[in-house]
Amino acid sequence: MKTVGIVGGLGPESTIDYYRSIISLYRRKVADGSYPSIIIVSLDVDKALRLVSSNNLQQLAEYFAGAIRQLAAAGADFALLSANTPHVVFNDVRRLSPLPLISIVEATCEEVVRRGLKTVSLLGTRFTMSGRFYPEICEKHGIALVPPSPEEQAYIHDKYVNELINGIFLPETRDRLQQIIALQKQRDRIQGVILAGTELPLLLRAESIEGLPILDTTQIHVNAAVSEMLSNQEKCVI
Repeated sequence: MKTVGIVGGLGPESTIDYYRSIISLYRRKVADGSYPSIIIVSLDVDKALRLVSSNNLQQLAEYFAGAIRQLAAAGADFALLSANTPHVVFNDVRRLSPLPLISIVEATCEEVVRRGLKTVSLLGTRFTMSGRFYPEICEKHGIALVPPSPEEQAYIHDKYVNELINGIFLPETRDRLQQIIALQKQRDRIQGVILAGTELPLLLRAESIEGLPILDTTQIHVNAAVSEMLSNQEKCVI
């Protein structure tokens, strides 16, 4: 079994979800009742947000790469960044990393293709919704990304950084996000929704909304991580 290294704290609530989900999925797949080997380095999400807000992307990449070096020193075989927004510097981090990395963006776009979806919404922080790192990967697969309107994006970003990252999950926020999805279904003819923020699935716990499939990027990333953990393991249940 390989050891997964998680760059966590981005934010803390979703890191807990990653930890629990990796253990749960691993134990469903492995026949011997064992537990997975996981190493976590928890970073300061506020520092990461300040760096991306000020467009200090080189320092941001170095911040993440430093955490991955800690994971490597602790014995991790591969690593992941447990959030979507940090993937704005993923290519730079991958070049600096001493470990193989699993991209949440690459794994998610592959899942969109697997489901046969062509036009999907992208919900997350404003850095994710307006960034190029999702479109660059998805466009290679013929996937059209349709983010919410600028006003809707401002609302989602505000709730994300001021509520969700801080572990605040309000029913009125959930209701408004579901309304935005419903509006996009009518207005933009989307076929699915990517929850491209790892706190969003903690608020929108549903496989579908308004009849649209919901793609939980945390679980997609976890699936990819567990598959890599077991890639050299013979005794598992399929």
